[in-house]
Amino acid sequence: MAEKNNELSDILRIRREKLSALQAEGRDPFQITKFTVSHHAQEIKDHFDALEGTAITVAGRLMSKRGMGKVSFCDLQDRSGRIQLYARKDEMDAEAYDRFKKYDIGDIVGVRGEVFRTQRGEMSVRAKEITLLSKSLLPLPEKFHGLTDVETRCRQRYVDLIVNPEVKRNFEIRSKFIQYVRRFMDGRGYMEVETPVLNTLAGGAAARPFITHHNTLDIDMYMRIATELPLKRLIVGGLERVYEIGRIFRNEGMDNRHNPEFTTIELYEAYADFHDMMDIAEGILSGAAKEILGGYQVTWQGQNIDLTPGWRRLTMVDAVREYAGVDFGAVTDDAEAVAAAGAIGVELAETADKTWGNALYACFDQKVEEKLIQPTFITMYPVEVSPLTKRSPADPRLTERFELFICRSEMANAYSELNDPIDQRARFEKQIELRERGDDETEMLDEDFLTALEYGMPPTGGLGMGIDRCVMLLTGNDSIREVLLFPTMRPLD
Repeated sequence: MAEKNNELSDILRIRREKLSALQAEGRDPFQITKFTVSHHAQEIKDHFDALEGTAITVAGRLMSKRGMGKVSFCDLQDRSGRIQLYARKDEMDAEAYDRFKKYDIGDIVGVRGEVFRTQRGEMSVRAKEITLLSKSLLPLPEKFHGLTDVETRCRQRYVDLIVNPEVKRNFEIRSKFIQYVRRFMDGRGYMEVETPVLNTLAGGAAARPFITHHNTLDIDMYMRIATELPLKRLIVGGLERVYEIGRIFRNEGMDNRHNPEFTTIELYEAYADFHDMMDIAEGILSGAAKEILGGYQVTWQGQNIDLTPGWRRLTMVDAVREYAGVDFGAVTDDAEAVAAAGAIGVELAETADKTWGNALYACFDQKVEEKLIQPTFITMYPVEVSPLTKRSPADPRLTERFELFICRSEMANAYSELNDPIDQRARFEKQIELRERGDDETEMLDEDFLTALEYGMPPTGGLGMGIDRCVMLLTGNDSIREVLLFPTMRPLD
């Protein structure tokens, strides 16, 4: 280890000495402010026949150097990929070529030259002039072992993107997915809006908030845990179709599928219900797969997933009957329902009331969810776990809500939104009761939201989807860290 540290110290010293020498010569690369790029690496390869013999300029990072006396070969990496540079001393200014020979892997250069093919047939740029644009003072991870440690890759994403080009694909797909979502929503007459990140109350979801302090107002504020309540206020105001793609913050644990800050799309449509929201959720994911990946088949978490439209829609009662063997449709008594759950080893949470609805949900949560591999909409959730959802006219114990599951993972949550202010107040008060029992993930009472509902909100369908988890599906990544450029990390000691 000491020998390796000494070797690194020598590299750092040598690179700084090279920089000092350049600065002493009046060639400080950090004083250069601009270099005009005419072409990128992949563009040259894609249009080689048309560009051969053409004068061009390229810029990027030196990723390798191979020298044979008065001839040098380098790989230059830009945003699109890599292209070979071919440099001959007798085709350049001799002093400039000698300076170029001292450049290091990792340095950023601008190149003026022409497109040609080497004797071995490799598409290349024959360099006429090479300008050092930025000096790399730290060496890149060495070629054969690279940067493989997940912790280091996430902490130093900039290095990860340099030396692991395949990582960039995840974020290209992420960008394309968000673009697709916007086009999908805009094409249906939705209006994109922005709502506050800082709120005086935390509402719209069952989650623990981050709390901060506003110095001027001398009040605590909550970073938003959902965009639901502000967006529904806009429905009251008559905007009718709104959506927001935004960052959400929840003060909870971290694992392969959760990060304290994440991105969602939340949308609301007046005069629609949760069936319409199922069509939108399916359309977004299946359509994005078709456009971005070229088909409906993906592999995720070791499973082959078929995103072909026409996904299964199953009530929670039917799902528990099919996968857990308990028929809650034939059970009407709370005590009997709790006993039926206990018979298959399902216990209700200590803070949960011992009701039919809570027993049904516990059975689903503990016995069914893990078995849902192919895209499945689970519908008709108990009212106890759906404080913002409209009751089913057919069974007031249930609500018109669905969650979309793919490969055991929740991908979307949607409701026929509760627009009865009296019922909504009663449910908020029930949540307050649960909070007083120690369940700090329950809803807070939002008086202004209740006031909005009292002005009248039309029947409305609402949907929330996690962008990060959708990108995990489309990229085949099992960890959310692989689709976040800068995931939350534990501080180093």
